[in-house]
Amino acid sequence: MPVSEKTYRQLVLEDPDGQWELHCGLLRRKPDDMSVEHNDVESRLVRRLVLQLDEDEFVVRGNSARTRQSPEHYYIPDVCVIPVELVRGLRAQQRSRRRTVLDIYEAPLPLVVEIWSPSTGDYDVDAKLPEYQRRGDLEIWRLHPYERTLIAWRRQADGSYSESTHTSGVVQLAALPNVSIDLDSLFP
Repeated sequence: MPVSEKTYRQLVLEDPDGQWELHCGLLRRKPDDMSVEHNDVESRLVRRLVLQLDEDEFVVRGNSARTRQSPEHYYIPDVCVIPVELVRGLRAQQRSRRRTVLDIYEAPLPLVVEIWSPSTGDYDVDAKLPEYQRRGDLEIWRLHPYERTLIAWRRQADGSYSESTHTSGVVQLAALPNVSIDLDSLFP
């Protein structure tokens, strides 16, 4: 049975460790137990992004921030990069309201990443990735730790996305031009 946006937000506040997403108005809980390969790639990517990004300009979140596509669609990317002004805006709301404000972003983000796992792989590709594109996120990655591949979707000036597949080497981020990721060192 579909739940309202208000009910979803209340659930997230009451169960902060629940890792709840909302897809087409239906609650979906992200699994707690991801594979070691998934977790290794996630932590390595977060570390590499943090080292290359200016903390006064960007925040990197690993499996904690939410994106809002619509009242029926909220997702928790495995990794995302958030402009610091968006985070400051949420902090200001929290101070002015004197209550908890959730780490949720409606504006398109420079980078959103999903890492394939046996428990979420089809859902990520079929449900979440198209929604990130509808939102207008600038660069969307799907990393596959077992196949050691990256599929990158990059938003074009006309709103469409170009797609490229990478299996090794250094990948330059289009949305963050001073950031590059060496795939050979990312996959353990």
